[in-house]
Amino acid sequence: MKSKPKKEYPIQKSKEEWEEILDPHSYHVLREKGTERPFTGQYYLNKETGIYECRACGNEIFHSSKKYDSGCGWPSFTEPIRPEAIDVQMDYSHFMIREEILCANCGGHLGHRFPDGPQDQGGIRYCINSVSMDFKKGDK
Repeated sequence: MKSKPKKEYPIQKSKEEWEEILDPHSYHVLREKGTERPFTGQYYLNKETGIYECRACGNEIFHSSKKYDSGCGWPSFTEPIRPEAIDVQMDYSHFMIREEILCANCGGHLGHRFPDGPQDQGGIRYCINSVSMDFKKGDK
């Protein structure tokens, strides 16, 4: 099977530039497709109103009004702030088939998308690593 060519994102930086911008844990998740342990992320229980942005580039990705407690251990959302804020790619790692969620501006790994979200809100769950986001408090 032929692999797809790597997508070019608007924001491009070298490994060294990303390492300067991001702390080691954020770098591991955003640039190396890692994950944080469940129930440990700083935004898992956050109930404040505001916007979640990609920690690597500041792209607005989720609004707090679409956040809910799925019980999975990571912040969960029903939809992105706008469809073009994210990129979705198939992820075949760890002997699973999942839909990976990436920042559409920098290609940073945010988390995964699953078909087990609230049925009254489209049935999709965006399971996102806290360490891949920053939160900007306020009504917007």
